Amino acid sequence: MSKPPGKRAAGPQAFVGGGPRGLAVHLKTAKKRSVASQRWLARQLNDPYVLAAKAQGWRSRAAFKLLELDDKFSLLRAGSRVVDLGAAPGGWTQVAVKRGARAVVGVDLLPIDPIPGSNLMLGDFNDPEMPARLAEALGGKADLVLSDMAPNTSGHGATDHLRIMALADLALAFAVEVLVEGGSFVAKVFAGGSERQMLERMKRSFASVRHAKPPSSRKESSELYVVATGFRGGRS
Repeated sequence: MSKPPGKRAAGPQAFVGGGPRGLAVHLKTAKKRSVASQRWLARQLNDPYVLAAKAQGWRSRAAFKLLELDDKFSLLRAGSRVVDLGAAPGGWTQVAVKRGARAVVGVDLLPIDPIPGSNLMLGDFNDPEMPARLAEALGGKADLVLSDMAPNTSGHGATDHLRIMALADLALAFAVEVLVEGGSFVAKVFAGGSERQMLERMKRSFASVRHAKPPSSRKESSELYVVATGFRGGRS
């Protein structure tokens, strides 16, 4: 399988500075919102990736993270089978379809509006029956398992780190079960120390394990992605 040529991510350059002409957007209804809500909404309205996602038809700004990771690591290849864990609202599933995967299954506890070219499953990926359901939907084992899952943040860094690492660990265990030999795994983590233990487990099952922070990840965010390629088979 080969990666489709010329598939580099279309960036938000035209929107840098808060809008097509670099003009910041100001809230007109700030008095009706909490300070935290005002900050979040102002950031969204002035985020060039949010504006670019809307302009280009992506479900979320997170689509650019996968586009950038794929440009760097060549994760998505023509004819591949892809599983997107925690897929809602569907940005990563859209990217997988757009970049030539022949079978894409998105799984989430929340309903997702249909995405042409994908199979969207409502359910828990930890359900014991899920691997068999996915194999049937994909027509075999997965070439790539994606996880952009993150828990609701508490504001306490250590707690949030442990919560997202627990999710990433579950996603890794799932990936080891459903990946084809030579397959790849991508998961979101937060920097904080304990991700090193997960990396050591991953190194036993994958030929290459690396950290990456795509340009579209907010600079102030502690989020990182672990990118594991060359699945050796077996369990971590």
